[in-house]
Amino acid sequence: MSTSKLNFSRNLSSSAFSRYFSFSALYVAQGIPEGMTYFAIPAWLAANGKTPMEIAAFLGVVGIPWSFKIIIAPLMDRFTIVSMGRKRPWIILGQLGLISSFLCIGLIPDPLNNAVGLMAAGFFISFFGAFQDVATDGMAVDIIPINEQARANGLMWGTKTAGISLSLVIGTALINALGFSVAISCLAIAVALIMLVPLYMRERPGEKFMPWSKKGQASKTAKKTQLRSWKQIFKSLYRVVKLKSSLVFIIAMFINGLMLGLVDTLMPIFSVQELGWTNSYFSKVFSIATLSSGLLGMFLGGYLVDFFGKIKMMTIYLVLTVALIVLFAFLTDLWSIQLVMYGFIFIYYTLSTFLTIAVFASGMHLCWKTVAATQFTLFMAVSNMGRASGSAMLGVLKTNFNWDIVFLIIALSPCIMLIIIKFIHFERHRVKVDDFDIPDGKLAVSSIVNR
Repeated sequence: MSTSKLNFSRNLSSSAFSRYFSFSALYVAQGIPEGMTYFAIPAWLAANGKTPMEIAAFLGVVGIPWSFKIIIAPLMDRFTIVSMGRKRPWIILGQLGLISSFLCIGLIPDPLNNAVGLMAAGFFISFFGAFQDVATDGMAVDIIPINEQARANGLMWGTKTAGISLSLVIGTALINALGFSVAISCLAIAVALIMLVPLYMRERPGEKFMPWSKKGQASKTAKKTQLRSWKQIFKSLYRVVKLKSSLVFIIAMFINGLMLGLVDTLMPIFSVQELGWTNSYFSKVFSIATLSSGLLGMFLGGYLVDFFGKIKMMTIYLVLTVALIVLFAFLTDLWSIQLVMYGFIFIYYTLSTFLTIAVFASGMHLCWKTVAATQFTLFMAVSNMGRASGSAMLGVLKTNFNWDIVFLIIALSPCIMLIIIKFIHFERHRVKVDDFDIPDGKLAVSSIVNR
């Protein structure tokens, strides 16, 4: 059956429409925990007088599980219920974990003054969000044909942005209107509804819907591509990661994550406590900016990278980001003008979105397809380590410096990254990777984890 057909099918491998719909829905589910933990809850804490140090501590903790993806990815490649598909069982487990975590955080007594409980629950929301992220990306690269990947990635990127934005706006409105516990419970219902998608769909024809289903068996494709050797996974990963461009890119990913963590932590604190915005007002402005930038990225980001080149576009985005942050740091007298703040938020997140698309494309180019899922997850884990570090650093920086100095310090991250990316040589790296001998036997071809 042609994979280009747009008819609806319960088998993802048989219908392009089913693939687009299913992965878009699952990426919305990925955006919900990020929108709540990284933006809605910090804005709520800021609106209730919590210090930057306290808010940064919360964000530092919830950012940690995203670094665990490097442990989760090879685990999912190594083990699964093959009769249900290679990644679908893991997606269902991740969705169950998300639902349970949202329900648990809603049961925390006095969450505003229970920092330990709030951080613990936030940690588990992030853990299962990262869990679901790895599983969804793994299934996407197994199922989506090459000729559909660009369109699918655009849809997934946009729907994840929509999930972040909508969960921020709706979550904030529900917190303010109904209280923290009820608001979180409502989001658990939304995640539960999305779980119907992986429950209803299956990867390939003939597979089981559930482990206890009497009908169904593992497809030949799933059996052929399932990994069975830890030694080959990690030996091949080491072989490609030790190359110069891979090592340089890992450093660049950490620096990029550091900037993202600093700015994402700063935004709700700065806007609420420095500018006097309400958490509801911040959520609306931020959601509009991120949703708009996500849509622009969907339609332009990949095209610009393909047309002008990865290094050139990353350089342009980083130069513009440095200029924007430094300029804003020196315009302290204009911070109270809403149009100036609107412009800064919109331009920064547009540049950040386009930079992220270029960075992900660069990571894909550096991957060896034999271990690409685990290799790309390693890149993402390092970025998330940087993001968690940036979140934690913000509290220390604000305790010791004024906001204008904090912005100038943040501008150092893209400056450093500008220098680092000049040492990445895609063609030389590609030649070396293409010359690698494919390990015999048991290592399957794992594709790149697309974001």
